[in-house]
Amino acid sequence: MSHSPHHSHGHEHAPAHEHDRDQAEILDLDAEVLAGHLASLADRLPVTTAPRRIVDLGAGTGAGTLALLRRFPGAEVTAVDVSAPHLHRLREKAAEAGAAGRVRVVRADLDADRWPEFGTPELVWASASLHHMADPAAALRRVHGLLAPGGLLAVVELAGFPRFLPADAPSEAPGLEERCHAALDRHHAEHVPHRGDDWGAALTAAGFTVEAEHTVTVDIGPPPTDAVARYALGSLRRLREGAASALTPTDLAALDRLLDTGSPQSILRRTDLGVRTERTLWAARRP
Repeated sequence: MSHSPHHSHGHEHAPAHEHDRDQAEILDLDAEVLAGHLASLADRLPVTTAPRRIVDLGAGTGAGTLALLRRFPGAEVTAVDVSAPHLHRLREKAAEAGAAGRVRVVRADLDADRWPEFGTPELVWASASLHHMADPAAALRRVHGLLAPGGLLAVVELAGFPRFLPADAPSEAPGLEERCHAALDRHHAEHVPHRGDDWGAALTAAGFTVEAEHTVTVDIGPPPTDAVARYALGSLRRLREGAASALTPTDLAALDRLLDTGSPQSILRRTDLGVRTERTLWAARRP
């Protein structure tokens, strides 16, 4: 399980390295397109003293890690993920940012019975990772025991998959994206049961004091940048994996035309794309 906004359980037939590569590209584009929104969440952390030791749980290719390194220039970050290719990419990005010496990567499955030694961080960051865990409540209790007294846990979760198309698009199947989302929601209800959990209540139950909750609304209008177009393409490809079995032949054909980069109707040729989503931060203190 690579803990990411676009993790899906629909890749059983794709080679693992191909899935990792595709997912890494989406994570990188997500980081590029939404960098400002992620930075604004990091800026809202109610820190009293700048943390020196940070753990990023489900770090992916490093969007959160790099935001935290920028936000806290005196800190070192331990980045944890199950995907070796993602951690390799994270290391490359940290080096490009001149921060290689401040990052330690740990490959670990956060659903395992035991976690590796992470030290005693003052801040733990978990972005779009908790809802993928088999037992988030157990993970929160582990984090509570891991944190330094008075330390902070930041949980960032998404309000579902981003939207990219106007409501009346494409012309031959208006509302296609919403129908894909409805199908994906049904898929996730079965395969990702903790998506949409009440994280404030879960944090309180694990012994934390919730000090802040912030929602950042993302609404990036057209015309799309190249990164937005590629982000939409990669994301809709991922959306197809979870939704295809529930779509009508007409909708599936329309979606496949959008995903065909050689087609005149390719999503890469559309000038009306945007990015619409929400991300919510819960900041919770270990008393």
